[in-house]
Order: sequence, then C-alpha cells, then structure tokens
Amino acid sequence: MIQPTTDTSGPSVKTILVVDDEKNIRRTLQLVLEGEGYRVIGAETAEHAIEVLASPNTPVDLAIFDVKLAGMSGLEALERLRKEEATRDTPIIVISGHATVNDAVHAIKLGASDFFEKPLARERVLVSVKNVLEAAQTRRALETMSREQLAKYEMIGKSAPVQRLFHEIEKVAPTRASVLITGESGTGKELIARAVHRLSSRTEEPFIKVNCAAIPRELIESELFGHEKGAFTGAQTKRRGFFEQAHGGTLFLDEIGDMDLVAQAKVLRALQSGEISRVGSEHVIHVDVRVLAATNKDLAKGVENGAFREDLFFRLNVFPLRSPGLRERVEDIPLLAHAFMQGFAKENGTKPKPIDDAVIHALVARRWPGNVRELKNVVERMAILSGDRVTIADLPEDPHESPFGEEEAAPDNAPASEVFDDEREDASARVPVPGQYLTLREYREQTERKYIVDTLKLTGWNISRTAVVLGVERTNLHKKIRGYQIKRGEG
Repeated sequence: MIQPTTDTSGPSVKTILVVDDEKNIRRTLQLVLEGEGYRVIGAETAEHAIEVLASPNTPVDLAIFDVKLAGMSGLEALERLRKEEATRDTPIIVISGHATVNDAVHAIKLGASDFFEKPLARERVLVSVKNVLEAAQTRRALETMSREQLAKYEMIGKSAPVQRLFHEIEKVAPTRASVLITGESGTGKELIARAVHRLSSRTEEPFIKVNCAAIPRELIESELFGHEKGAFTGAQTKRRGFFEQAHGGTLFLDEIGDMDLVAQAKVLRALQSGEISRVGSEHVIHVDVRVLAATNKDLAKGVENGAFREDLFFRLNVFPLRSPGLRERVEDIPLLAHAFMQGFAKENGTKPKPIDDAVIHALVARRWPGNVRELKNVVERMAILSGDRVTIADLPEDPHESPFGEEEAAPDNAPASEVFDDEREDASARVPVPGQYLTLREYREQTERKYIVDTLKLTGWNISRTAVVLGVERTNLHKKIRGYQIKRGEG
C-alpha cells in the first residue's frame, strides 16, 4: 500500500484510494494528487481495495480504479461496491489503458463518476477529481440543508435567486400585506404561498387554496362567498364560501389571471371592506383574511387590454414575489433531484436510491421548460425504473430534444460556423495525392462521425447519455449530429 509522503492529516484533507497493478501509475498519481494537498493510499488489486473501502478505520473520499487488474477487474469491483451499503455512495473514477466505447458506457452505467484513458493528463485528472469530490460533498450537504429549508419553506435551493426569494418571504410573511406571486408554470408558486403563511402569525389558522381557473364562471361567486339554501337551482343546502373558510388565516387565489371581471369586482370589494355576503342573502359577514394571489400571466398587460381590473391589480400587488424558472437556478438541480428522490422513497416506504454523478450532470445539462415540476416527474420515473441506484441508463430521453428530425434544424440566422464544424477550407486541401483519396480532415471527420454513431447505438440513441460518455456538451453534440447528417437508427 502507498503511504502518504507528506503530512496531510488535517480534518479537511480528502483521502483518495488509487487502485492499479502498475507501480509507476500509482506513484505518478500519488505525486500529482499529493501535490494538490490530497492524501493518497494505494492498492494493487481490486480485492485489496474492497477491503480498504469496507473498513471503517480507513475512510476514503474517492477511489480511482484501473479496468485491467490481476484477478477481479476494476469494472467487476465497481459493480460489487455499488451493491454494498457501506460503499454504494463512494465516488469512483475508472481509468484504462485500452479503453473501448463499450468500457466507458459500461462503467458509467455501473455508477462510475468519470472515465478516462491512459496516458493520464495531469490537468484532466485534477479537474475530474475536484469535480467528483465537490459533487459528493453536495450530496452529503443535501440532507442537512433540505431538512432545515423544507421545515421552513417547503423549498430548497442555494442559488442566488432562491436565496433572495427566501429573504423576501421572511420580510413580508409577518405583515398583513397582500402578495402577488408571479412565475412560469411548474416553478412552485403554491410553495411560496405556503411558506408566507407558515412564517406568518396566521400559521395555526387555515390555509385555503382556490384554483380560479378550475371553477366555472357561473359558480365562482358561490364558491368564493358561499350561498344560502335555494339561492339558485341546485343550492339544496347552505354553504360557506372560501372567504369564510379562510377566516383568521390565508386565502390563496391561484391562477388569479383567469378570474372573470364580475368576480374580480366582488373580490376587490371584499378586500377593501373585509365584508362579504353569501349568494341569496343580504346579511353581511365580516371576515379577517389575508389574500395571496398567483399567476403565470402578465397581469399588467391584462390591465392594458381590459382583461384584468387595474384597481384589483394594485390591491393584490402590494408586495410582488417572483418564482424563478429552473433555468435561472441550474445549480439547484442536484439538490432538487436528491430531495425528490428522498421524498419519493419516504412516500413509498423505501430507501432513497443513490443517483450517479453522470445522471446529475445530464440533468443539469437539460432544458426544463416544465421547470421544477418536470424535474420532479423525471426523478420519480427514474426511481421507479431503476435498480439499486439510478444510473445513466435509467435517464429517460429528453422529449424536448429531437436532433434526428427536421424540427431540430439550425435557425436561419445561425452562422455557418455554428451549424457545421470546419465547413470552410482551402480548396487546395482537396487536390488528389497519388495513393491517397482522403484529406486528413476528411479522414478525421469520417472517423469522428463513426465514433459518434457507435456511441449513440451503445446508449440507445440517448443524447444526454452519449454526451456524458463522449465528454462533450450536449449542444456541441447536437451540432455534430446535424453537421454529419446522422440519422437515428443508422449503422
């Protein structure tokens, strides 16, 4: 076993286990990693490495396994470690001197955090180690962060937009001010409303949610203010409306932008006077209600075109809160994914499944037009379909990405350099040379095209997985597919 040559016993020092049967490789990695302040230990065989990782006396933050080892291979060890409770979450990087696309795909599917070939490039090693360790630290911090934030807000996030939102919620919650929550569909506007209620003095009183878009126009007044028996056909009993039900607490008017103008006028009067009357009654009822409203529409434009009352808009918009889209808080995706996995496990009475780093990277790279709601659906689907852990093989195809059809053609105003790589070239480069029928560029392009097609086949034509295996940005892979005119299913 390699022993550290420097004093790296501080509490914040990360320990890395290097598993390779070549002494020179172990020594090289030790020198490189210790030069960056890591503590390094080593093992010649997978069997020895498994013993080290299973020992509580030798905590390891990251393991680097070679594929080709005497006895058990690195991939076999990876598969075994992922099945053991004590090591299922240990970050593992796989290296190989004779790697194939199949090896890379197989390693990622088994739960490797990264995969690269020998000879090892110093910067490549250090960047990978740093990224993998940071991802593991994020996972460990999630449980504490999610407990604290979920208890307070029912939301989690460390991004600047979310932290700013938390600060604004804490400021407005103790007041009586009306709040207008805006944001795209799926961003969690209801969670914001519930956080305002929970942090207010009304937390022990009712929180009543009303979906204004789901109530027929002819029933909205009865639903909001209640009705007396016989007030209209079908009113067989007296009914308390949502304003009465929320007395002393909070009334959340979701999708307020879909409320019709007649109902808007009556809501305005209720907010101004604090008094309502049931349909079919002249008796005035005083209600103490704090109103929170939410919409994914531009109410200011609604005021301009006459679809929304200006006076009601100003009455509701005393304190605006904006729910940020997921594209504005990309750094929260790992936290959200792990939190959704924990929530799914709790609801179903199972253990949370670890999510491999490759999956997290692919989730971060996706577009999310459905925002947090869409992310939650994808995580729950992976939780259902996966085995003991969620690997890149469990990631569903992105329904918003279809690079194999005409709908993904580059925009008309896109520069040629963004559509095809190296499209322009010197005409003299194509002059035939005796015995040579391809230029170096043509050979490179044909080889690259074949490699991309082979990898797409191995990943089931999943763009996100292929990008992870190839180590490229998904947008760059899309350009390559278009530039090489690769069609789904070819090869």
